Amino acid sequence: MNTAPFPQLQVFLAVARLRSFSGAARELGVSTAAVSQSVRQLEGQLRVVLLTRTTRSVSLTDAGRRLVEGAGPAMGQALTALAEVSAQPGEAVGRVRLSVPRAAVPYLITPVVPAFRERHPRVEVEVVVEERFVDIVAEGYDAGVRLSEAIERDMVQVRLTDAFRFVVVGSPDYLARRGTPQRPEDLLNHECITFRMRTTGALYAWELERGRRNWRVPVRGGVVTNDSHLTVPLVEQGLGLAYVFEPMVTEQLRTGRLLRVLEAYAPTVPGFFLYYPSRAQRSTPLRLFVEVARELAAKAI
Repeated sequence: MNTAPFPQLQVFLAVARLRSFSGAARELGVSTAAVSQSVRQLEGQLRVVLLTRTTRSVSLTDAGRRLVEGAGPAMGQALTALAEVSAQPGEAVGRVRLSVPRAAVPYLITPVVPAFRERHPRVEVEVVVEERFVDIVAEGYDAGVRLSEAIERDMVQVRLTDAFRFVVVGSPDYLARRGTPQRPEDLLNHECITFRMRTTGALYAWELERGRRNWRVPVRGGVVTNDSHLTVPLVEQGLGLAYVFEPMVTEQLRTGRLLRVLEAYAPTVPGFFLYYPSRAQRSTPLRLFVEVARELAAKAI
């Protein structure tokens, strides 16, 4: 290879992240044909196939995946460095791209993002709200937010919340009509608002624990959703029981609109964490975002 294919690499990384030639073209402000040509040129120079294309989808080959994992973070750092060179002394310029589950949005969007933007107005913050588990390196994210048990061990973790419980809740009206479950097995005889996992399509089995014993109860009901926030107004209206993380229903529990059941079986999880690969610490925008997140989390804990 006589020349370094940096423009083609940037185009390829955009296609790999968006899984779309047309999406990459829109983001880069070029034609779809130009994007396709750049990818073909890169594949020709490397003598490997990087992307598998069909009429409906784009997926990475093994070589493409390895190139994304190896070159993606370095390309992001290079682009950030170029932006920083053009900035005023002491001014940060660039982008932070984050993958966040909806339940964690209150801990990231408010108050971290407004505080960060006030301090660093030339750093763009892109927040992608999604429930699926994401390979943040392969998909071009700088960092993500998840419960600690869902984070790979080689990631740096920054605590955003205290530990909290997952609780089963119901409305006073529902419990008056159907009775209060006393044991995890009793949930099988109740109307439960169930959650369908976006990654597997399976219904989530409610996880309960007491001492060293654990239960995974395959609950069922007449309402199924893939949005945990939808369950709260439905359970308030008496449609059934719901399994939610406790901070989500603090106000409803305080006012008595919802009641905890099976509280002795409520499991505790360590909380939400911001996480990122250790090599990403060289990114100035991410480092500054982590500083703000740490600062505000310390005040809230």
